[in-house]
Amino acid sequence: MEFDVLVVGGGPAGLACAIRLKQLAAAAGRELSVCLLEKGAEIGAHILSGAVFETRALDELIPDWRARGAPLGVPVLRDEVYYFPHESNALRLPGFALPKTMHNAGNYVISLGKLCRWLGSEAEALGVEIFPGFAAAELLIEAGVVTGVVTGELGRAKDGSEKPDYQPGMALKAKYTVFAEGCRGHLGKALIERFDLAAGRDPQHYAIGLKELWEVPAERHEPGLVVHGAGWPLEGNANGGSFLYHGEDNTIAVGLIVDLNYANPYLSPFEEFQRFKQHPVIRRHLAGGRRIAYGARAIAKGGFSSLPKMHFPGGLLIGCDAGTLNFAKIKGSHTAMKSGLIAAETIFAALEQDRAGGRDLVEFETALRASWLYEELYAARNFGAALHRFGTLFGGAFNWIDQNLFGGRLPVTLHDPEPDHMRLKPAAECAPIVYEKPDGVISFDRLSSVFLSNTNHEEDQPAHLKLTDPGLALTVNLARYAAPETRYCPAGVYEIVEEAGGPRLVINAQNCLHCKTCDIKDPGQNIRWLPPEGGGGPVYGAM
Repeated sequence: MEFDVLVVGGGPAGLACAIRLKQLAAAAGRELSVCLLEKGAEIGAHILSGAVFETRALDELIPDWRARGAPLGVPVLRDEVYYFPHESNALRLPGFALPKTMHNAGNYVISLGKLCRWLGSEAEALGVEIFPGFAAAELLIEAGVVTGVVTGELGRAKDGSEKPDYQPGMALKAKYTVFAEGCRGHLGKALIERFDLAAGRDPQHYAIGLKELWEVPAERHEPGLVVHGAGWPLEGNANGGSFLYHGEDNTIAVGLIVDLNYANPYLSPFEEFQRFKQHPVIRRHLAGGRRIAYGARAIAKGGFSSLPKMHFPGGLLIGCDAGTLNFAKIKGSHTAMKSGLIAAETIFAALEQDRAGGRDLVEFETALRASWLYEELYAARNFGAALHRFGTLFGGAFNWIDQNLFGGRLPVTLHDPEPDHMRLKPAAECAPIVYEKPDGVISFDRLSSVFLSNTNHEEDQPAHLKLTDPGLALTVNLARYAAPETRYCPAGVYEIVEEAGGPRLVINAQNCLHCKTCDIKDPGQNIRWLPPEGGGGPVYGAM
């Protein structure tokens, strides 16, 4: 199948790009075929974010979004920010002590999944062809030019044989292909390597965000309250932060973000999250409520200094696939959408000049540099590196000076040159971390949590988690690092089983939340995440 433009990924960046392309074509009276591929069973199925949403890009894309019924939850009415020095103490920070980027007046507490579903309906109304349940498995590259993708096969058995309902992948070709897979997209990763897009840049840095959705009694619910925190339970050289957002319909979104540059292989982000909810400041919000959803997702947080070149012959890399999150604001949806708008405008102008397509759209870089997106990312360039280099307190002080006194233009740029996976220390150099047994009221185990994510994969299919060298799981990961994959995975995918012949790594791929943490944090970069058979994975309702 051939199209003018192919968009890979149905998140905010990809949907914004597809919608703007159709808007531009309609305004110019042109016919433009736009196809959008989404690996989830439906638009929004794999979308997970906090989320406090800034409408700046949506205002540009669909100015009358209010009248059109965009599901933007509730407006933020109040901010609270805490430093947690201990498991029972908290210091509430006054507004003047915060970087100005942490103030959320004018923003909304939303479900990003709901917003993406709405954007999907807007895209379809404009004529975008949306194919959910089809994962883009491979790149099509001809004479050094990206010409599209091949979708994943369907109906192959676990042993690799073809089942009776086998269907080969389909080649989808386009004059330009836009990659908007989200954080650590496997094709985005391949493009960065193939075209050396990250040359001269800091390595990308990541965190894992774990989130639960709770339904609480009305008397404990304060729609529009936004709570952020730092400090405990992440101690030593572990960094990150927490969030708790009061949304609509008596729901609270609570989560912990753990930077993946931590050193202790015994650290478990999932267990740290469960421990975090027991803090009195957090527990009082959840008391009497019930947990209704769970999920996890990696976050690309390297920012400006880690941003790769986003153009290459035949296409563009946008949104979190490139790493456009503004870490100083803890927001990435509006920046992802803006990158999609710039991509659409660049591609449409190129097609107006030359219908053949396939060029290296170097003008995208010029348009990006002239946009508020570039200005935002540049102003936030030091935020994450300061926290990594100086820690929560001194890094926070640096960021207050940079953001509040210099507006993000302090005449210095901090760099963070060591990849996250290389920060892991051997287990012999670290103290084991003992986590308490979950109480089943506020804290829970992995398997009951995965159940709430509605995760499902066809069992008789090849595992989508691949080991480049299976032997390293035991000779390196287990022997040197005490099998960290059994702890950093938030879904219990990896486990070491003791058998008569010795230990063996078992991969329970059917539990996978598609968070990509294993692909990022594995110390030998031995684990490769690939898309499973179409539609597999979590089905997030309102995350």
